[in-house]
Amino acid sequence: MARKPRIEYEGAFYHVITRGNQRQKIFTDETDYSKYLEILARYKSRYKYRLYAYTLMNNHVHLLLETKDIPLSKIQQGINQSYTIYFNKKYNTVGHLFQGRYKAILCDKEAYLLSLIKYIHLNPVRAKAVKAHEEYKWSSHINYIGREKGGIIDIDQVLRMFSEDKAKARRLYLAYINGGIKVKKEEIYRTADQRILGDESFVEQVTEKAEGDIGAKKRKHEHSLEEITRAIESAFGGTLKQMKEKGKDRGVLLCRKLLSITAKSYAYKGRDIAIYLRKDPSIITRYLKEAGKLRRETERVFEALKS
Repeated sequence: MARKPRIEYEGAFYHVITRGNQRQKIFTDETDYSKYLEILARYKSRYKYRLYAYTLMNNHVHLLLETKDIPLSKIQQGINQSYTIYFNKKYNTVGHLFQGRYKAILCDKEAYLLSLIKYIHLNPVRAKAVKAHEEYKWSSHINYIGREKGGIIDIDQVLRMFSEDKAKARRLYLAYINGGIKVKKEEIYRTADQRILGDESFVEQVTEKAEGDIGAKKRKHEHSLEEITRAIESAFGGTLKQMKEKGKDRGVLLCRKLLSITAKSYAYKGRDIAIYLRKDPSIITRYLKEAGKLRRETERVFEALKS
């Protein structure tokens, strides 16, 4: 089953987990940890993302970051490639250091920022790498408690959630981390379609934003509905006659959805699409909600339109 494409837009907030290939160690000594942080800092300076938390474990990394105009895929590609080149050269190895595809969960920042920071900072304790999180050197927890000055972590916004007075905010932050309320793993990974952490309204909001990003790149009525239909027939085989019929064939249903989504991206109104397909407008609305899920298939239609 094909993996769904990542949802990426300016201001997106992600919990990123990158693991060593086949669970191998990606850090073997302090120099490796330091090098990874150096690379994080370099790409943060280049791409201007905000970094709220990190924990580096010997075979995986947790990052909590918010993108600006550069998408997460480009940021992670740069970080992982740079560190892999360093690692392979140092240890005289070749090939992939990281698992094929990192995990990136798009999160509701307002609802989950503090919970995610707590979960990430307590990772070394859960893994029994240390008995107390203050003992762990390779986590941004040391920035929040003031043990490490400066650095690459954007702590001010988080600390202001506790108090405007920084010293008091650090004390309240530490009390929160040490507090008895646990952040459970299933809560952090309870995602919608394995990509989004948030309630139904948040899922709908970010899906619409992703759909809007597709549409924003297309000119109004750049292609006629007939041209879009021919592109879909070329890429997926569904004819207009089949799409207008009442049958429930899965292939034809996919073509109806793709015609609706593609037409909408060229600024056709839902009622115009409904008239063209001889369907109820409410059905077209339902099709359009699947734009995020059908992003790859829609791109195939766009490619067919180009040719």
